[in-house]
Amino acid sequence: MGLLDFGLVIDPVEKQKYEYLPLPISDRWGILINENHALASKAFVTPKDLTDHALLISNQTLVNNQLSEWLGENLSHFKIAGSYNLLYNASLLVKEGNIVAFCIDGIINTKDSGLVFVPLKPALTARINIIWKKKQIFSNAGTLLLEKLASHTKTKSS
Repeated sequence: MGLLDFGLVIDPVEKQKYEYLPLPISDRWGILINENHALASKAFVTPKDLTDHALLISNQTLVNNQLSEWLGENLSHFKIAGSYNLLYNASLLVKEGNIVAFCIDGIINTKDSGLVFVPLKPALTARINIIWKKKQIFSNAGTLLLEKLASHTKTKSS
């Protein structure tokens, strides 16, 4: 056995080298902005709303491909101010300025932070998957967990 039996990953991600089980939940994408930003009072943002704003995007190529599809254009047609690996670091820039960071809801707690999360419209969601090594030999507890997750997932999708 390794250090970890299971991991959680959020799509889009390369899963081919693992066994995986999509979980019956998903996360929604949106933007993280300063509470005083011009878009902060909106119930949602569209691609058109973002054309004139400086954007921070993820450093992950697959995520950026997904964002390009949602935006309806290549990212080069937008004002990309930079990219980030950790949303927390990006949130520090967002809090101090007039910059917009694409992110998944709930990664940053916005309560009393000076930050606001605004969802995208049309909605963009990301599936969550549990992954494990191929040919993994599990403990009894690991086997039971995987069986319970698989049966719960089947009843949710039926």
